[in-house]
Amino acid sequence: MANLTINGKAFDLDVEPDTPLLWAIRENAGLTGTKYGCGIAQCGACTVHIDGVAIRSCGVPVSEAVGKQITTIEGLASANGALHKVQQAWIANDVPQCGYCQTGMIMAVAALLKDKPKPTDADIDTAITNICRCGTFQQVREAIHQAATA
Repeated sequence: MANLTINGKAFDLDVEPDTPLLWAIRENAGLTGTKYGCGIAQCGACTVHIDGVAIRSCGVPVSEAVGKQITTIEGLASANGALHKVQQAWIANDVPQCGYCQTGMIMAVAALLKDKPKPTDADIDTAITNICRCGTFQQVREAIHQAATA
């Protein structure tokens, strides 16, 4: 049994300690916004925040997340439902095409802007290594700059 705090809510999940956090979030907590992409922590589709830091949840065992604050895409908006500035910029810049990678990308960008409120293109290139097979990287960059000015 693992007690996880996800989006401010306590979950008692019947999972093994070495279960990847991604699967505990999706299958046990029922929060399916976090996506499975590669399973080896390379593509970024499964990015969530643990204590405010963007991590790829497919590579983190549940045991490492116990006692920490986990935020998924479902918890990024404010409690009253107002979208996060990154989510707003994504919509304004028509970033998603298929949309599969976007939840992980949004989570990575939200963490970047928390650490670097006015990132340069070089900062973006270094920090945002998520893969988008649709190739919307130019719209992503524009959305990041828009969110940074919000």
